[in-house]
Amino acid sequence: MVDRKVILYIAMSLDGYIAKPNDDLGFLSLVEQEGEDYGYATFIASVDTVVMGRKTYDWIMRHVPEFHHADKRSYIITRTPKPAIGNTSFYTADLKDLILKLKSEAGKKIFIDGGAEIVNALLRDNLIDEFVISIIPILVGNGTKLFQDGRPEQNLKLVSTKQFKTGLTQLHYKSIGV
Repeated sequence: MVDRKVILYIAMSLDGYIAKPNDDLGFLSLVEQEGEDYGYATFIASVDTVVMGRKTYDWIMRHVPEFHHADKRSYIITRTPKPAIGNTSFYTADLKDLILKLKSEAGKKIFIDGGAEIVNALLRDNLIDEFVISIIPILVGNGTKLFQDGRPEQNLKLVSTKQFKTGLTQLHYKSIGV
């Protein structure tokens, strides 16, 4: 049996927000430092499939000229059917079914690239195997919370912590179930 790992790799404020109101991600720039990618290049090399919500995809496409995961098999979770663009599919069926199908296939890691709706739907079904969460040293006070209420309890095992000069702390956990 194939057991590909589903990895959430994301940044949030110390108080748990992945975006300020109006999808403002400006606080992420607080930790930008030339030559420092916080392990992203190594992580993305271990991935061949990306899953993200349509709102996250739309935000990215408003800010870059080309989808930065175009070289990966990507699934944009949406309620509105749309034709595929290269390796990028706009997926309208059941998210749990998609993840279980992907996990059963041979391949590298499956990267969950947001947003909060997708993350919390996957948490409800205990479908995230590992969490790599970069904590940005700011309390933003309001916006989009990464972890929402109404999901089941899950136990996690700390794999590693890394501290960086910018104040960013990266936590890596594995899910060990309920």
